[in-house]
Amino acid sequence: MRIGDPTGCGGAVDGVPSASGVSDRRMLRDETLLVLALSLGASAVSALISFVGDLTRPGPLKNQAARLVTSAAPGRPWLDLVWQVFGIATALVPVALVAHLLTREGAGLRVIGFDLRRPIGDLARGALVAAVIGGTGLGLYLGARASGFNLTVVPESLPHVWWRIPVLVLAAVENAVLEEVVVVGYLLRRLDRLGWSPAAAPAASAVLRGSYHLYQGVGGLVGNMVMGVVFVLLYRRWGRVGPLVAAHALIDTVAFVGYALLAGKVGWLPTA
Repeated sequence: MRIGDPTGCGGAVDGVPSASGVSDRRMLRDETLLVLALSLGASAVSALISFVGDLTRPGPLKNQAARLVTSAAPGRPWLDLVWQVFGIATALVPVALVAHLLTREGAGLRVIGFDLRRPIGDLARGALVAAVIGGTGLGLYLGARASGFNLTVVPESLPHVWWRIPVLVLAAVENAVLEEVVVVGYLLRRLDRLGWSPAAAPAASAVLRGSYHLYQGVGGLVGNMVMGVVFVLLYRRWGRVGPLVAAHALIDTVAFVGYALLAGKVGWLPTA
């Protein structure tokens, strides 16, 4: 469908797409590819390269570590803090780009349900989803690692300074906003307008989500693909990414902060 075309026929005449309709589709496709190339699509390629490196390194995967939030300036806490905030802020630039693109078509982020119209409902739904997905995901990770299909995930390795927990929470929120806005709200909207089938578009979103977690191992790939399917189904049902952002932020916050508080103190939590 052509952007802004009230007829919804994409400039077609007697079912044959016009030159302008084909051009609009090409521009929409190119826009989508560019957004992904600047964000999580590039992360997927990076994760694949990282995983190939891990596979070709001596020793089993479970003896290798996938480190998430790490120090950017060891021994220099104030500089480290600046780097952490800078990294979080720049990671959200693709979200700002998506907001700009959706606003240009007269929609904005509100059309994908990323707004403050229903904060209590979004948070309540998100907490419920997080409780189910978070517990299941932890079990899948522990099982995959024990089976040798996953690296040991180290959610954080920041210095023990005053800003450690706040930065971990901000990193969790950044991950949630970036992934759910781009991989669910934006991508599904674009694939729908490009004519992808009701099955193909969710599958693409789920595969993309899994692929940029491949640096964790096969368990990270499969577990996040399953999570992607669930999140897409919930988005289709609710029409809002708000609850998904809340759920994802809660899951990552528990993972980051929980690791910071429990690593080395409980026997069931693997450490590197």
